[in-house]
Amino acid sequence: MGLVDLKQVTKVYGSGHTAVTALHPTDFSLQAGEFATVIGPSGSGKTTLLTIIGSLQQPSSGQVLINGQDTTNFSEHQRTDLRFNTFGFILQGSNLIPFLTVADQLALVDRFNHHKQHKMSRDSLFTMLGITDLTNQYPSALSGGERQRVAIARALYNDPPIILADEPTASLDTSRALQVTELLATIAHKMDRGVVMITHDTRLLGSVDTVYEMRDGVLTKQDAAGVKKIRAAAI
Repeated sequence: MGLVDLKQVTKVYGSGHTAVTALHPTDFSLQAGEFATVIGPSGSGKTTLLTIIGSLQQPSSGQVLINGQDTTNFSEHQRTDLRFNTFGFILQGSNLIPFLTVADQLALVDRFNHHKQHKMSRDSLFTMLGITDLTNQYPSALSGGERQRVAIARALYNDPPIILADEPTASLDTSRALQVTELLATIAHKMDRGVVMITHDTRLLGSVDTVYEMRDGVLTKQDAAGVKKIRAAAI
């Protein structure tokens, strides 16, 4: 049993002749200490998969198990608690609040966290991510890579066991994108977290443990030969 286990999960939008299947029957597993990535073109179902894992939307059928617990029939209150305490979300645009300093981005989390003993040390996070000198800066004064590192700090602050990153490097140049990906790998391996990264950038596959490809709502786990073929096709 993993941190995440999806069993024959599907997602269908609409009904009747207007129904669109975004996710065909899907099995997926994520272990502690594993860095997995899901690649594929836009509109292939990658984000649908991630939002179902993160309890942001419910599947049409199948089971979603988080830490061995079936969350499929959770109440909205249970889902909210699960999202806040179990997942750290990292989005493409960093989604920092423009009128809050770097320190205040995390202080805002404190206002909603009723289990503060489970928090990571803010100072240790800032040191690990190399943003200690940015504490009093506003997002507008930061580079794209710096903003993304602050977003990662915010995602880790509640010490969640699962990190979900949706195209976290899409707005970064190659050098910064590789740095962020290597950082996510370090978080998975050294902090024993499960990390899922959605991306369309095959240049980033060198740091990941497991590669899945999503096409037309069908998820396929890739072996070494499959990953090599994907990389070659992107050149």
